[in-house]
Amino acid sequence: MMGFGFERPLIAAAALVIIPAALLIARKLGSPFTIFVPLGAPGGVPFKAPVNLGGIMRALKILEYCGAFLLLLCAAGPLVKTSETVWLNRGADILFVLDISPSMAALDMDRASRFSIARKLLNDFAERRPSDGIGLVVVGTDAALLVPPSTDREALALRLQNLRIGEMGDGTALGMGLAVAAYHLEKSTTPNGARAPRRAVVLISDGENNAGAIHPETAAAMIRDIGASLWVIGVGSGGEVPIDYIDPFTRVRRTGMFDSRYDVDALRRISTAGGGTWISAPSADAFAAAFARLDDQEMVIRRAGAVTRARPVHLPFMLTALGLIFITRFVKRFFLGAWL
Repeated sequence: MMGFGFERPLIAAAALVIIPAALLIARKLGSPFTIFVPLGAPGGVPFKAPVNLGGIMRALKILEYCGAFLLLLCAAGPLVKTSETVWLNRGADILFVLDISPSMAALDMDRASRFSIARKLLNDFAERRPSDGIGLVVVGTDAALLVPPSTDREALALRLQNLRIGEMGDGTALGMGLAVAAYHLEKSTTPNGARAPRRAVVLISDGENNAGAIHPETAAAMIRDIGASLWVIGVGSGGEVPIDYIDPFTRVRRTGMFDSRYDVDALRRISTAGGGTWISAPSADAFAAAFARLDDQEMVIRRAGAVTRARPVHLPFMLTALGLIFITRFVKRFFLGAWL
């Protein structure tokens, strides 16, 4: 929420009265020092300026009064006030381990790909939980932490938007992804060393582990040992499914039918090894329901307060006022000097 105000409102109120009153008095009385002297021979044609001096002078006078008005407003201390929500307690730390191997491009989520639905649901989940530290680990032939647990939703949304199927290679190293998540989640603390009241790792994959030096069940046990909860969401279905994606390295579009090796038993064993929760998501609706369940069970009661911040904005008023006064003086001196 944004608002506008003054540090010294009485000066602003005085400006609203003094400047219009001065302009009105000057218009009614005119200048007391003005003397009208006729120019030209007696009985001849009176002298006329080549421009409408009266109109120009009135316009310049108005600009001058506007400049004085803005100077008074500047003296009143104009402020832009913004109200911000401040979270009074730390939320949960949740690290998503997202499979981005080519199999996640399978179009079996109501004609959308597993990857695109996962990306949208993850972004929506983060937006609904502004006080939580949401992070992202991606898995291919290798695994990498792209976004550490953070409340910076812009960074997360931008990284999700730029994420491409296959950019981590053609394999699926689920164990590496879970191990990376366990390591960074254990190290995640506030500047004063406090940990989040709840910590969770959410694995999103279509199930086939075929790369990496760490077994997925071993990595899942690491998550259990650090006291974090584990969620395993199996996406898609088995059998032949259509696939469509652009290889990020060759820029070649790959389409056709794909033999999906959706290994339910392997994913369930990973969940069991980590003492976690297993959810099957064969459709887009089931996938959304899995995120709703995660949202409900990994909730931390949040306490928030409002902080109002005031930012001075006197500089634009001052520059505009000085500009108006300078213009009027410049025009009078160098353009109207010959006729005044």
